[in-house]
Amino acid sequence: MLLLGTALALAACASNDDPDLPTLSAATPGTLQSCTDLATKATSANTTIASSTLVAAGALTVTGVTTPMPEHCLVKGEMNRRTSAVDGKSYAIGFEMRLPTAWNGRYFYQANGGIDGSVVTATGPTSGGAPVSNALQMGFAVLSSDAGHSGPPWWGLDPQARLDYGYQAVGSLTPMAKNLIKVAYGKAPDRSYFGGCSNGGRHAMIAAARYSDQYDGILAGAPGFHLPKAATAQLWKVQQYASIASGTVTTGADAGQPDITTAVTPAEFKLLGERIVAKCDALDGATDGIVTDIKACQGAFNIKTDVATCSGARDGTCLTDAQKTVLGNIFAGAKNSKGESTYSNFYYDPGVAGSNYAAWHYGNSTALDPGAVAFIFTTPPSTQAAFLATTGLKYGLAFNMDTDYPKIFATDAVYKESPWSYMTPPNETDLSALKNRGAKLLVYHGGADPIFSAADTTRWYDALQTANQGSAAAFARYFMVPGMNHCSGGPATDQFDMLTNLVNWVEKAQVPDQVIAKVRGTGANVVNTELPSSWSATRSRPLCAYPTVARYKGSGDLENAANFSCQ
Repeated sequence: MLLLGTALALAACASNDDPDLPTLSAATPGTLQSCTDLATKATSANTTIASSTLVAAGALTVTGVTTPMPEHCLVKGEMNRRTSAVDGKSYAIGFEMRLPTAWNGRYFYQANGGIDGSVVTATGPTSGGAPVSNALQMGFAVLSSDAGHSGPPWWGLDPQARLDYGYQAVGSLTPMAKNLIKVAYGKAPDRSYFGGCSNGGRHAMIAAARYSDQYDGILAGAPGFHLPKAATAQLWKVQQYASIASGTVTTGADAGQPDITTAVTPAEFKLLGERIVAKCDALDGATDGIVTDIKACQGAFNIKTDVATCSGARDGTCLTDAQKTVLGNIFAGAKNSKGESTYSNFYYDPGVAGSNYAAWHYGNSTALDPGAVAFIFTTPPSTQAAFLATTGLKYGLAFNMDTDYPKIFATDAVYKESPWSYMTPPNETDLSALKNRGAKLLVYHGGADPIFSAADTTRWYDALQTANQGSAAAFARYFMVPGMNHCSGGPATDQFDMLTNLVNWVEKAQVPDQVIAKVRGTGANVVNTELPSSWSATRSRPLCAYPTVARYKGSGDLENAANFSCQ
């Protein structure tokens, strides 16, 4: 099945498209012809297929997806096995493919999050929080990979592992996967799609620039396409929070260091979210707890004047002047000692109250980002011994935005391509190759994403429009999701199916002016516990193609997307 029902169906029209662009034909279905013998029949250079087995219908279960997974062939293998001349370790690009017996004629490259490093089950999420279906269930052949490495970030010592993670694993895997599909079904895929969120969204943005000849539709969620800058900004946030921490760590290797979790408490983040709602909720014509006009809110809300200032003890009803200064700095974006921006500002959005928001600012900033910066995003990388001699918190506190930050742009005799070069699209506003062949790009981003800034993605799309004389919407659409944190969660209508919309745009010329999204209230496949109690458990809203915003029509149920329009 391709559509997920009327609640998540495409709301689109054929407006604002470019009639001069090519129109791509629809995929035609096929049937699996080969499985257990693929190890000998499907040969590709430097590729070993370790196993190919038939998986019965319903044997694979996916959280939140109640429709049984179809019968499919599971193929596991690796490419480009080698021994590093730098660290002496063995590397390969591990992968798995799941090939449904009843095939819809399409291929989906599942780009994974974080720093990759493991072969995640190849199901092809359709995007949003807890999707009710996935690409495999829809009939796609799906590939997942580890991007050429595994284990802790010490693999960043190997130059080729860096390049594979950045972009080259996709270049190696794509022709192999298409060949495997051709052998398994007797024909190559008619249409190829690429999608992921977070680092997967970064992979997607790079695919749009580097591999547009191989993919007809690309889906980029919360795209970390400036990941090295965002990761260093996380370390800068650690320093900001440390400056106002009210407590210290009492145990372990960080004993005596500032406890950054005491800088702004959950109650204080909740207060900030409530004050943003109070100031900005009505800007879209409906007082409903959702701030859909995110850009207008940035001018309307002022943290200095719109949040009460503490005159006594902190009790969750106010913020101190120091807290307001630090939070203002964080929303304004990381800077060096000269006041020069090193990443991006962030949007004031009610989703700051989401647990995912604090998790990225307090937890991942000390548990994940230090290792990624030390080994993957700087040249030369740290040594393992030096890094293990400190802690993530201490590394973040010691990171120097003047002398360490420039290392993300550096090269040397061993690391000949800079982290910035291999981690980002080569020219992010030149998508002419994608455009000219009729391929399409859908991008979505939570307004309250705490790690990759939606404001940064908005600036990219504005620049893309400028580079295309205002006609970028003919091949690329951008959707902000009010209230949503990183890829999902927060007080948001965060369940939606971008993949179906993308397929319909590519193959049916149905232009996605809006995408219908739902909350995950009581009775949902996976309940979002952070929804306000005043919202209906089935609330829906249109996500609008930027720069339009969902506005209330003036009458009708506030819980129903039909009573809102994109303007």
